[in-house]
Order: sequence, then structure tokens, then C-alpha cells
Amino acid sequence: MVTAFVMIKANTGEADRLRTDITELDGVESAHIVAGDVDLIAKAMVDTPAAVKEIAATQIQGIEGVEDTQTYIAMD
Repeated sequence: MVTAFVMIKANTGEADRLRTDITELDGVESAHIVAGDVDLIAKAMVDTPAAVKEIAATQIQGIEGVEDTQTYIAMD
């Protein structure tokens, strides 16, 4: 099992809607609105690193209102 954290920057006023849309994606365990350099952090748990790429680079980045993402894969 691969665990990854996706940091998401959102367009102004889009965080609540994005959190809902992101939590509905297969493989996403949770998404939280946070304070700081990013607007949301999503936790994904999937079978392969390729599935992480699919969630972060294709699905999340494909949602209207997402400005940018950074993905971190857990090492433990």
C-alpha cells in the first residue's frame, strides 16, 4: 500500500467545494482545508506509485479551481 499526501493550492473561494470533490475520488482517504502555503491537504492510500500519479496529476489537477499541487509519498 502506498500512502501519499497531496498539497493543493485553490483558487480564491474554492476550498470548500474542492474538499468535497477531492474526498469523493477513489483512493482519497481524507482532505482537509488548512492554513499556510497551501489551501488543502489530501491523503491518498493506493496500491502503486502509478495510482498516486493518477490521483494527483490527472484527477485532482483536472478539477476546476485547482491552481497547483505538490505530492509527497510516505516512506514508512
